[in-house]
Amino acid sequence: MGELRSMPVPDGLDGMRIDAGLSRLLGLSRTVVAGLAEAGRVQLDGRDAGKSDRLPGGAWLEIELPDPPAPAVIEGPVEVVAGLVVLHEDDEIVVVDKPVGVAAHPSPGWTGPTVTGGLAALGTRLSTSGAEERQGIVHRLDVGTTGVMVVAKSEHAYTVLKRAFKERTVDKRYHAVVQGHPDPSSGTIDAPIDRHPRHDYRFAVLQGGKPSITHYDTLEAFRSASLLDVHLETGRTHQIRVHFSALRHPCVGDLTYGADPTLAKRVALTRQWLHARTLGFEHPADGRQVEYTSPYPDDLAAALETLRDP
Repeated sequence: MGELRSMPVPDGLDGMRIDAGLSRLLGLSRTVVAGLAEAGRVQLDGRDAGKSDRLPGGAWLEIELPDPPAPAVIEGPVEVVAGLVVLHEDDEIVVVDKPVGVAAHPSPGWTGPTVTGGLAALGTRLSTSGAEERQGIVHRLDVGTTGVMVVAKSEHAYTVLKRAFKERTVDKRYHAVVQGHPDPSSGTIDAPIDRHPRHDYRFAVLQGGKPSITHYDTLEAFRSASLLDVHLETGRTHQIRVHFSALRHPCVGDLTYGADPTLAKRVALTRQWLHARTLGFEHPADGRQVEYTSPYPDDLAAALETLRDP
């Protein structure tokens, strides 16, 4: 018997199908959630729920999670360098799970590990397009943000992926834990972002800044914080951190953007609770839709469990 999880249905999932909503909430595939429902392991307000039933916000959800799977046999190279995990590699792209403390590429003043350096250590050939220090890099994550990144290996992949990010056809989904409870619980933040006028390393919501749009849904609410599913329509530097700080709901642990240091200490976080959960895009080789998912790293998972503990 797996773990039994009980909680109210988050408002952000109201009206969604069981298989789609619980897949988003729990990080399971829709097929797995459908199987649990068919086996009678999903209940809403004490009654069995089918995979196509709709989730009513506020209803009491009980789900018996599947037992942890045995270690999977993964085809293709999976290596770790300075915590960098290669999730997928083919002739066109390499998809990595970036750990905290690793930059996307070298930059002035940064002497720590990088994604490009880690891949070079593995002998991975990257596209030569772009500036020399960031060849193959088509998007970036902050040093303190973990999760999924795709890097171009071929010149064709670089061109296709750069265009996809520019045209906003890439599905970038993050999970973030923010202080307090955003109101409304699901919404869109449309506020321009530019470099902070006094602090070069920070950004801010400023009139005349670059258009920046963030969509969010509340997945789970705790006493002092909320777990959000965040969808970026644009991709500005520090966009999620800046937007939620402007709403007075900074990411837990994000002291740069006004988070409460007492709460950060209570959940033992030394960086922002922000994770690039999934990345979906058309594969440059044949146009098929692909999606890659990253589990929560240990520090974020531990902080989440502390927040769930009443």
